[in-house]
Amino acid sequence: MMMFCVYKTDIGLLTAYGEEEVRHVAGEDVIWVDMLNPTADDKAFVESKFQVELFTRQEAEEIESSSKFAESAAEINANLNYIYHRNGQYGVDPVSFILKSNLLITQRNIELRSFDEVARSFRTNRRQQASGHNVFLILLEMRIDIEADFLEDLSKQIYATSKRLTIEKTLDEDVLIEISKLQELTMLFRESTSEMQRLISAILKSAYFPKDEYDKIRIMIKDVGSLLEHTAFNFERLEYLQNTFLGLVDMEQNRIIKIFTVVTVFFMPPTLIASLYGMNFAHMPELQWSGGYPFALMLMVLSSAGTLYYFKKQKWL
Repeated sequence: MMMFCVYKTDIGLLTAYGEEEVRHVAGEDVIWVDMLNPTADDKAFVESKFQVELFTRQEAEEIESSSKFAESAAEINANLNYIYHRNGQYGVDPVSFILKSNLLITQRNIELRSFDEVARSFRTNRRQQASGHNVFLILLEMRIDIEADFLEDLSKQIYATSKRLTIEKTLDEDVLIEISKLQELTMLFRESTSEMQRLISAILKSAYFPKDEYDKIRIMIKDVGSLLEHTAFNFERLEYLQNTFLGLVDMEQNRIIKIFTVVTVFFMPPTLIASLYGMNFAHMPELQWSGGYPFALMLMVLSSAGTLYYFKKQKWL
């Protein structure tokens, strides 16, 4: 559990950690309160001190678009899913935002690099002024920057998988599983980024944000659009890789089947000859002939060689 806040003073913005420190800060001076894994007591304290109603876990996880952004005359409420990586697995978890006057309250259950980076910037660089609106947009800007890095790393993983498939011609099952995992991760990224794009578009339409922030918001929408375009490109690459893998597997299976077919046909004439001379008829001219055995062997060799020659002439081998 962690509680962090940024508040205004005569010498600039300062930070406080934990409920005890936050309790001693005047509510009207606070511009950002961030809660990580808050307890029931923490939530009750924040609701009482700042006169807000926090989201429940169920409300934060609602998938309806109407529950992702709501604006009233008093405040803005928003929920946004963030991608996290834990124990080798990727997933999404909601983060709640409440913007009331000049105060931003964020509530989350996972550690996020974007929040850590913004909190660090407030600790190390004493800004003279800011508001909850500024912090909200800074958090979204930082997420866009981090997601751009994430997308770049994802592209590198796709390239590495492509190299294994097209250059090294590795047709192991692990390659197909890796492609499937990358597809799922790309879809997860696209869903969360599309959700962020809708949220930023809603902010642009809102009358709650200062007009001088609109140019910045428009640039953020363009940046998110660029991320989505690159995501669509990555998804097409993965579909191409998947089709390439399946095509190479089909070619390999056809090659194996072809080999078995050639071997089968190659031994058919000798088998026929052996079957003929394996019959127990009393009147077979070659049975009493001293050269019958070598003749049968020679006939088998010639029939197989003739079959092999015919296959090569037809370019089937």
